[in-house]
Formats: sequence, structure tokens, C-alpha cells
Amino acid sequence: MARKKAFVTGASRGIGKAIALRLARGGYDVAITARTVEDGERREHSSTVKRSDTSPLPGSLNTTADEIRAAGAEVLVIPADLLDRASLDAAAALTLERWGRIDLVVHNGRFIGPGLKDTPLDTPLAVLEKHVEANAYAPMVLNARFLPAMLAQGGGTIIYITTLAAYKRPFAKMEDGGWGLSYAMSKAAGHAIVPVLAREYGDQGIRAFNLQPGATLTERIAEELGGAAHASLAWEPVEVVGEVAYWLATSPEADALNGKTIEGQDLCRERNLLPSWTPKAARG
Repeated sequence: MARKKAFVTGASRGIGKAIALRLARGGYDVAITARTVEDGERREHSSTVKRSDTSPLPGSLNTTADEIRAAGAEVLVIPADLLDRASLDAAAALTLERWGRIDLVVHNGRFIGPGLKDTPLDTPLAVLEKHVEANAYAPMVLNARFLPAMLAQGGGTIIYITTLAAYKRPFAKMEDGGWGLSYAMSKAAGHAIVPVLAREYGDQGIRAFNLQPGATLTERIAEELGGAAHASLAWEPVEVVGEVAYWLATSPEADALNGKTIEGQDLCRERNLLPSWTPKAARG
């Protein structure tokens, strides 16, 4: 059978990379996009306006691509910026031009920068706008290209990597591990896309899911933990999210969850999708 085709944003590292690699091992060719093309590139990634951090983060599109090729899959490396709508539109157009179809789109990328750890009064409106642009508008720029293609071919799957901040009250104030309004507000807007897509196009073969990964130890989180008050949370490996995304994309049983929010770690544990994984909570 022909390999299926997937498009994953934010695939230079972390959750996006883990999902892209799991898809590659499971029979997908993968188009990957992010800003970081080569290892060592420097960009602002501080979570607060109170300080700057442009130290290079581990990972890049090229290193992810090498691992995808090693898994026997074809990869399209397409640099793009979630704040640049033209670059996103071009990335989607190139993918469809090259492959002629798209079976899965994973909206994993998000705005990286100040606002995540800033109070409402400390967050400039310009920062808030960037969060909304990247976390809510960017997915719809891509959907505007990919949804018509999916409908024309008879169906497809869309996964939005959501967060508790999109639909839960903060469990603490900012200084105790809570989250910024710009992050919560923008992810809530992106979160709202999935149930609407499922309702409008579910009868035409479109499957859409919000995937909540839970506390996941990405490269960026590992660097930020330091002495943070929330560092004691049960941070789990990125492979957990990769397995759940693959299950949602491929299992007929996932049809019953169309339009819903999936608690990733719970589903992985309940269905034993990653036998080698024992949740930290179960380890005591």
C-alpha cells in the first residue's frame, strides 16, 4: 500500500519531532516545518518579558529529517514561521503540489517567547497578538489549504496539540507555576477549532481531535525547569504523545472520539500504547 502523507508543525524538536518520527515508523511520509533549520540557531525563547534568552535550543528540522529518513520514510523539509501567514500558505501548497494529497495535519507548533509566564498587566498587547496569531490563526491558514484537499480525497485527520490552559482554571498563580493569559487565551481559540471541524465535516470523512499531552519533558522544558516551583510535576517522555497521535491517526476506534479532547497520558496508559512506559505517578 502507498504510504500516507502527514504535515507536522513545530517538528524541529520536542512533541512535534516525536510525532513526526512515530508517523515515519508507522508508514507515513512526513512534511515537517519550523523556524530552526540547522542546529545552533539562536532565537528569543524566554517565557517572560522580564528577561531575554536567545541561547540555542537542541534540535532542528535537518536533524529531525535525518531520523525520518533513517526510518525509511520520505521527508519534506519546509521552513516556515507561524507568524508569517504567507510562509505557511506556501508550505501547505508545496506539500500538496509534491504529494497530491494529505492524510494528516498535526498543529503542534506554538508561539515561543514572552507571555507564557507573564501576568495580564505585564503582557504587552503586541505579545498577546503574537500568541493568537501563532496558536489560533496559523492553524486556520493551513486548514484553509489542507481541508479542501482532504474533502476532495474523501477524508483526513487533523490534530491540534492543546493544553490544560485552554479549558481549565490555572492551578496556581504565576509565581507558583501558573500560566499567562496570552497563552491560555490563544490556545483556547485554537482549541475551539476542532469541535467545529468535526461537526461541520465529520460526515465527509474529516476527523479532528484536540490532543492534550500533559506535562511532557521536551528539550525546552528541560532547560527551563531549573528551580521552578512546578519542577516536581510528573514530566513524561515525548514518546507518549507520539504514540497517542499515531493511534488517533490510524485507529478506527478513534472515530468515536471525533471532535473531542483527548487526555494523552490517560489514553496511552489505558490502551497500553507504549508498553515500555511506566507513568511516574505509578512509580511512586
